[in-house]
Amino acid sequence: MTDLEWVPQSCALPTEKQPLRIAEWDALFSEHLTALSYPAARRVRLELSAASGVEDGVRDLAGRESGCCSFFTFTVTADADAVRLDIAVDPVHQPVLDALAERAAGLAGLGEQR
Repeated sequence: MTDLEWVPQSCALPTEKQPLRIAEWDALFSEHLTALSYPAARRVRLELSAASGVEDGVRDLAGRESGCCSFFTFTVTADADAVRLDIAVDPVHQPVLDALAERAAGLAGLGEQR
């Protein structure tokens, strides 16, 4: 799968900006993702390190992503141990969520997560 192949057509981010956004997500996943789970149908939870600046970065990135891909619902929670990013979608966008989770797990070296 190419970098842009999994991006849904309903994404409103201009095509020329999509590789930059993907690179931001990739950096977040490869540098800070520590665990991934599926706590409910059509929802994935990403646990990220609580390193300095991670929570602010996650909130910023999730906010910008909401602006172009309104089918995502992002919830960020944090404590001293981790930053948690819950991502939910409607049934139509389940394949997009699955592709995102697969990409995240692969970049973080987490292996199969389902």
